[in-house]
Amino acid sequence: MNEIARPGDSEVVPVPMPGAQPVVLRPDEGAPPPPAPANRRGLSPLSRRRLDNFRRNRLGYWSFLIFATLFGLSLFAEFLANDRPIVLSYKGEWLVPVLVDYPEEKFGGFLAVTDFRSPEIRREIAEHGWAIWPPIRFSYDTINEDLPTPSPSPPTWTLSDAQCKPVAEKLGGATCADIPWHWLGTDNTTRDVLARVIYGFRISVLFGLILAAVSSAIGVVAGAVQGYFGGWVDLAFQRFIEVWGGIPTLYLIIIISAFIAPGFFVLLGIMLLFSWVALVSVVRAEFLRARNFEYVRAARALGLSNLRIMTVHLLPNAMVATLTFLPFILNGSITTLTSLDFLGFGLPPGSPSLGELLAQGKDNLTAPWLGLTGFLVIAVMLSLLVFAGEAVRDAFDPRKSFA
Repeated sequence: MNEIARPGDSEVVPVPMPGAQPVVLRPDEGAPPPPAPANRRGLSPLSRRRLDNFRRNRLGYWSFLIFATLFGLSLFAEFLANDRPIVLSYKGEWLVPVLVDYPEEKFGGFLAVTDFRSPEIRREIAEHGWAIWPPIRFSYDTINEDLPTPSPSPPTWTLSDAQCKPVAEKLGGATCADIPWHWLGTDNTTRDVLARVIYGFRISVLFGLILAAVSSAIGVVAGAVQGYFGGWVDLAFQRFIEVWGGIPTLYLIIIISAFIAPGFFVLLGIMLLFSWVALVSVVRAEFLRARNFEYVRAARALGLSNLRIMTVHLLPNAMVATLTFLPFILNGSITTLTSLDFLGFGLPPGSPSLGELLAQGKDNLTAPWLGLTGFLVIAVMLSLLVFAGEAVRDAFDPRKSFA
């Protein structure tokens, strides 16, 4: 082959000689290897820097891990605190009482639902099989009529063998080690405090998560519409939010409680009506700031729709401020439910609630374990969320992410 350099060309063009055979190169003989496909599943460099900043805040990082672990365990509360066996074998048949209600006639009784705390049922299971019980043999609504002391009863580990002896003798024992333990004592209706704390923690966090997620989604949409369109749309929304935010939520809940029983979803719906305004001002400010940037004007010039510009080009920038506020919104949602339960306008009576535990501590000053348990659980839970929120704020801090 001859190589001919054309005027103005920056590279040499090979020209085959007359009569020469064309040379075909195989992929492994001189051809450059194909580029490796990009790893689309990996984190972007910015996301990795944010994750590293989150982990550098040791207090917030470990607070998040502890809170996530506690919440994960509470999701399996039925397997941790229950008055039913997790699994049992009776006459060769495997049963799962923690998930299924079995009639008592299966064990020789006559009730519609088996009471596994009955001495006769326990004796029948022990003679014809075996059972695996949860670590805490009480559910949140279990009434224990065999207490060593009058209710509210102190934690079992603080009692003497002489106090436990009358109850232990009924179970064939003689000391406190022979009776079911109440690690944190009982409330004024003989229910186990530790079991109610586990179930109450789960309800409080689930209520807060749902309320924070839905209200944040509504607030982001409302703030985006206000900030992007501006003008009369922004002015009308602002006046509506001023009026809507001035409605007293507590009085509204009291009025509604006079007509219907306030349950989990009723309270959630009422709180959603007013809690969505928390993020509107933050998202509105981000959209107002960014709607006149050059890349937004270029997107409009290319003919992109307003919806695409808002969701693809503006929303990711606004989500930085939104994610920073989320842990604190979750904190406020949990505090709201606890406050309503403490005042008696929250979940129905008998529901496991941390606020109701605080109210019992206020009414039973001679039982300090009630108030101390409720206070410590709420204080630790909210502190973990605050520390985790500070770590999230550091992770999305532009001065650290783009340093």
